[in-house]
Amino acid sequence: MTNWSKSNDVLGSVNRGNAIESGLCTLCRADCQGKCETWLSSLRGREMLYPRDFGLVTAGSGNTTHVGVSYNSLRIQGLNYGATGAVTTDQDLLFTDVNLETSFGAEEKTKCKVPFMTGALGSTFIAAKYWDAFAAGCALVGAPIVVGENVVGVDRESEIKDGRITKAPELERRIDTYMRYYDGYGAIIVQMNVEDTRNGVAEYVAEKYGDKVIIELKWGQGAKNIGGEIEVTSLDYALFLKNRGYLVDPDPAKPEVQEGYKRGAITHFARHSRLGYTDLSSYEQVHDDFMTSVNYLRTLGFKRISLKTGSYGMEALAMAIKFASEANLDLLTMDGSGGGTGMSPWNMMESWGVPSILLHAKAHEYAGHLAAQGKNVVDMSFAGGFAKGSSIFKALAMGAPFTKMICMGRAMMIPGFLGSNIEGVLFPERKDAVCGNWDKLPAAVAKYGETADKIFACYQDVEKKVGKDEMKNVPLGAVGIWCLVDKLSAGLQQIMAGARKFDLEAITRQDIASGNRETEKETGIPFITDVMDETAKRILDM
Repeated sequence: MTNWSKSNDVLGSVNRGNAIESGLCTLCRADCQGKCETWLSSLRGREMLYPRDFGLVTAGSGNTTHVGVSYNSLRIQGLNYGATGAVTTDQDLLFTDVNLETSFGAEEKTKCKVPFMTGALGSTFIAAKYWDAFAAGCALVGAPIVVGENVVGVDRESEIKDGRITKAPELERRIDTYMRYYDGYGAIIVQMNVEDTRNGVAEYVAEKYGDKVIIELKWGQGAKNIGGEIEVTSLDYALFLKNRGYLVDPDPAKPEVQEGYKRGAITHFARHSRLGYTDLSSYEQVHDDFMTSVNYLRTLGFKRISLKTGSYGMEALAMAIKFASEANLDLLTMDGSGGGTGMSPWNMMESWGVPSILLHAKAHEYAGHLAAQGKNVVDMSFAGGFAKGSSIFKALAMGAPFTKMICMGRAMMIPGFLGSNIEGVLFPERKDAVCGNWDKLPAAVAKYGETADKIFACYQDVEKKVGKDEMKNVPLGAVGIWCLVDKLSAGLQQIMAGARKFDLEAITRQDIASGNRETEKETGIPFITDVMDETAKRILDM
C-alpha cells in the first residue's frame, strides 16, 4: 500500500490524519481545524492551484515515478497546437475559454454547469446535520446532489401506514432546500434501497414532486458490499428502528441488552439494511426483476431514472451496464473501492471490491463492447476517491465518450463542515442550527480575516448570483462549496486547455497515458512514450 505524504509544502496544506491518494484523510471529521488541500480550497478557491508565497519561492514536482496501478499512475497528455471543441479558433484562446457544461440522460437531458455531482448523502446523521449547506451549495453551482437511502425510514417524524409513507418531513426538507436555489442546472436525485422500495418512497416522491426529481435504484457502493448502516445512542430510537423493520444490533428488545444499556456497558446500536436480490439465483432472474422495477417506476410518472452500483466483480458490472442501457436509464454511477462512507465496517472497506481505476477501465471496455454492436450505452458517472481536478480529468478521459459526470462524496462534504463551523463562530446565535463545532476561528482561518466576505475568496461571486438581500440566507457551507468548485473547475479548465480540449465532449482516452507498464496492461491506456511514437518518427523522416 502506498504511503501518501501528510503535508504538501508547495501548497502549505497538512493532513490531520492519514493521507490517501485523493489528498483527503482516511477519517474526515466535521470538526476538523484543517488543513488538507480540499479544506483550504473550500476557503480560497482557485488560489489553491498555485504554489504559496509567490515571489519568494520556486517549486518542482517529485511525482514522476509511478509504482502500481492507480489514477496517480496515469499521466495527462499535452499538445502544442490545436483547439478541439473550441467555439472559435480565429484568435488566441485562454483556459477560461474551456466550457465545462455537460448533460446526461436518455430522452430528457439533465443540464449541469460542471461535471461534478455528490455521492449519496443518506440516513447518516452527518448528512442530515449539514444538508442545508450541501444542498444550497450544489444548487448554486449547478451540480446534482443525491439524497441517499433510508432517509424516510429513520425519520421519527415520518409516518408509514399500511406499508406506505404518508408523511416524510425530512425527505421533503432535503428536496425543498435544493429547489430553493435550483436554476435549471443540476438535479435532485432520490435514491432507494430495499427498505425504501418496501416503504413506498417512489410512490410518495412521484405524487409530491412528479418529474422534478430523478429516482435512483441502488445496487451498492464502493465502501461496502452489505446494506447501509447508522449508529444510534438512544434505546428508544433503537426500538423505533427495530419496529420500522430494520435489523438493529444488538437487539434493543432483549431484556439483557436493555439491562446492559442501563448499566452503561452498551452505549450504542447499529442499524443495518437488507441485502437486495437474495431471493434470486440467476442472471435472467435479476434482469427480469430489474426491468420490472424500472417499468413500474415509469408507470408512476418518473421520466428520469438512474442506477448506483458498487465495486462488485465483472459479472455485476456487466449487468449494471447492460441493464441500465437496455432500460434506457439516464445515468449509471459506478463507485469503486476507495469510495467513502458515513458508516461501513472498516475491515471490509480495506479489503473488499474492485479498486476504482480497475472498475472504471473495465466499465469502458464493456461499454465499448455494447457500442461496437450498435447498442445503446447509458451515460455514466465514475465515483470512488476523487477530490482533485487532475483525477477528475483522468476519470473523464478513462471513460470517454461514455462518462459524463464524476461523483464525489467526502470531498464535496468538507466545505459544508468548514463553512458551518465558521458560521457558528461569526454568528453564535446560529451555532446550534448550523451544527457548528468551534468556539473561535483557528489560526488557519483567522489569517484570512474575521468576516465571511474576507475569509471566503468567492463570497462576492455568490452574492452577485443571489443578491445582497438573499445572501444572509445562504449557509456559509454553501459558500464553501462554491469555493471548492471554483478551484476544481479552474484546475480542470487549465488541464483541458493544455490538452487542447475546450469542451468536455472533446476529451478522449488519448488525452491520458500510463506511467508504468502495469497500468498500461490493466487499463488499456498506452505507456506514455509509446503514445504518438510512430507519428514522431514520421516527422523525423520527413
